[in-house]
Amino acid sequence: MIEVLDCTLRDGGYYTNWDFEENLTRNYFEAMEALPVSYIEIGYRSLLQNDYKGEYNFCPDYVIANARRYMPSKKIGVILNEKEIKPGDLRQLLGSCVGKLDFVRMAIDPANWKRAKSSAEEIKKMGFEVGFNVMYMSKWTAEYPSFIDDIAALNGVVDSFAMVDSFGSMYPHEVVEITCRVKSVLKCKIGFHGHNNTELAFANTLAAIEAGCDIVDATVTGMGRGAGNLRTELFLSYLSSKEGWNVDFNRLSTTVADFERMKEQYGWGTNLPYMVSGFNSLPQKDVMDWVTRRFYSINSILQALNNMKDKKGDNLKLPEFNSDKQHFEQAIIIGGGPSGANAAKAIKQLITKRKNKSMCLIHASSKNAGYYKDLDIPQFFCLVGNEGHRLEKVFADFDPDRISCVLPPYPRKMGTYVPEKLLGKSYELTDVTFSDLYQDSHTALALQIALELSVSTLYIAGYDGYDGLIGENERMLTQENEYLLSRIVDNNRQMEVATITATKYKGVKNLSVYGLLTE
Repeated sequence: MIEVLDCTLRDGGYYTNWDFEENLTRNYFEAMEALPVSYIEIGYRSLLQNDYKGEYNFCPDYVIANARRYMPSKKIGVILNEKEIKPGDLRQLLGSCVGKLDFVRMAIDPANWKRAKSSAEEIKKMGFEVGFNVMYMSKWTAEYPSFIDDIAALNGVVDSFAMVDSFGSMYPHEVVEITCRVKSVLKCKIGFHGHNNTELAFANTLAAIEAGCDIVDATVTGMGRGAGNLRTELFLSYLSSKEGWNVDFNRLSTTVADFERMKEQYGWGTNLPYMVSGFNSLPQKDVMDWVTRRFYSINSILQALNNMKDKKGDNLKLPEFNSDKQHFEQAIIIGGGPSGANAAKAIKQLITKRKNKSMCLIHASSKNAGYYKDLDIPQFFCLVGNEGHRLEKVFADFDPDRISCVLPPYPRKMGTYVPEKLLGKSYELTDVTFSDLYQDSHTALALQIALELSVSTLYIAGYDGYDGLIGENERMLTQENEYLLSRIVDNNRQMEVATITATKYKGVKNLSVYGLLTE
């Protein structure tokens, strides 16, 4: 009989950074205990890393104990990211879990399965059921032609072998073919983990079952990396209707409601970019990053996906920015926050007051640009993502001789839209020198422009930050901006940097534009 493995907290953690509220996890655990789900994979078990990840990326012992408390009858396990561990790490990672966890799976690149076999042997000696989650199923035949025959060496080592449709790109007949081949080689339980880019996760799961699959992965509301997975509630409803399984729908609906509310905030599930990436077997990590970062338009993302498919960067090559080595004593970066509009009168007066200084404006976003259209100083626009379309609506009011558009360095992953009338006014940076992260963001471009122009005094307006409880997009944007601002301050002591409107951002000197007017 088919068995269900729910991995909601593990796979859903890609959206929440593996932090979940206690009430939600308790409801989830209680529901899983009451439902006909055999295996619960509660998260990753990871070594200490340099960036923050939450509870369910590390699954400390108390998390495991809590899961066992609410799910005493279930097989509870964790997954390891095989590329991040060595056999010598396993005692440190899993030693305290002996007798507390039932199974350990490993997420594995098919190119590394032999290396993973050594780790599996050590894990099995520790008393755990051992599972392989092998990625990139759609590429096995073309890129790893001997893989399925070679994994016969895993017999006697692994207790389960899950085939992962990483790109959500497979069709049911392909799933049947590969499942049958794997079944002919391996004697362990065979599993299937389907991603839902093309909305075929359910159909592909049924195809895998038809071909003899033993274990099916699913997540509540389909929560999971990128486009997400087979929905647990959908599959259990099917099993109740078609196979007569006893499903406690009251318990199920309680946890589904919790995750549906979270879905309103994070927005997982398939969409046009995920569909295109699925049909072309393109990586989910990049697409997920682009989709959740709001300054990328759908057209930009689709162009980037086409570039990835064709294995090329953005094919629009532009002249080098500031090849004539302009220099400005002072510059003001205008962001998209409300203060960029509210303080526009004062900022323009400050520019007039300092007319003896060479000054320019740098628009990190064109959202507030219209307030500065009447200035007779050079203005630079950061052209990232959807800004070209937004700029088309405002540039008609500007003196074209005072406008320049600046793009990230070539080649760019993201497709770039440059308004036709601004092609002769558009340039690209040769490099982003002050930061190794977020190099194609609005803020990174604006700060690099200031560096290229040898600015001595840099004022920043319209970087307000956020009040109260914020969503994931706002949190990510805050993290980006604070990192970039700290880098420009730390690495460029010769440049005076200060915000001049009210801001929640830390680490940068905060002055008042109104106070500057009294100097």
